[in-house]
Amino acid sequence: MGPRDRAVSAGDGEEDRGGRRGGSQGAGGRHGGAVAAPPSGAAPRRRGGRRRRGPDLHHPRVIASVAGRLATKSGDRVVIETAGGVAYEVVVPLGVMERLPAAGERVTLVTELVVREDGWSLFGFLEGAERRFFQRLLGVSGVGPKLAIAVLSALGGPRAARAIKGRDIATLSSVSGIGRKTAERLALELADKVGEFVGESEPGAAATGGPAAGALRALEQLGYSTAEADKALRRALAGDGAKVLDAEALVRRALQLLTER
Repeated sequence: MGPRDRAVSAGDGEEDRGGRRGGSQGAGGRHGGAVAAPPSGAAPRRRGGRRRRGPDLHHPRVIASVAGRLATKSGDRVVIETAGGVAYEVVVPLGVMERLPAAGERVTLVTELVVREDGWSLFGFLEGAERRFFQRLLGVSGVGPKLAIAVLSALGGPRAARAIKGRDIATLSSVSGIGRKTAERLALELADKVGEFVGESEPGAAATGGPAAGALRALEQLGYSTAEADKALRRALAGDGAKVLDAEALVRRALQLLTER
């Protein structure tokens, strides 16, 4: 069961001030009485005035967070079972996935509900800053939730913010699905809006310096894009690789992960 089973459905079954239920009740109304017709010659009134707009593209107050048992982890999705028995499927970026506990443990994710014509999707993060950055990315023309998650997964929040602030088009366009025009648009629209995210660190990110930074340069020299190399190194650092202080060992582990794709 996903959020669409329990979440916002305010228009169905609402009660008016007299306690009557809204929605379809048949021709006779609730008590079987006849429905009053408009006076003769009077134009029929429009119900509700102006046409109601659909829900916003993203509305963080609908489902602000999800807490419960981490039931499954697969690909870019997790399922969290709440104490009330509701299971939420949540899409998370790679950096969040690598920092989650093992299945069966309790976890809390701050979330962003994205509503589109083809369905509702819930995106999760471990920190409010990660969600705010995701929201900033969604504010750019042509950037949807899938592309925003791709940016966060490939580069990590701080690295992506630095690339945007520094107008590093090469790094931004190395993300799968982002061409030069989209990269330029990200830099143009967000360069002065991502300062709060630049200084934040992210566990496991290759941009943390030291051996990881040297390993990143080595992988780039071998022909891998910055995004590919950084993603592989963050995966290597997320496991036992976090104990490895040798850049050469990190490169070997990252190459293994890259060839497993």
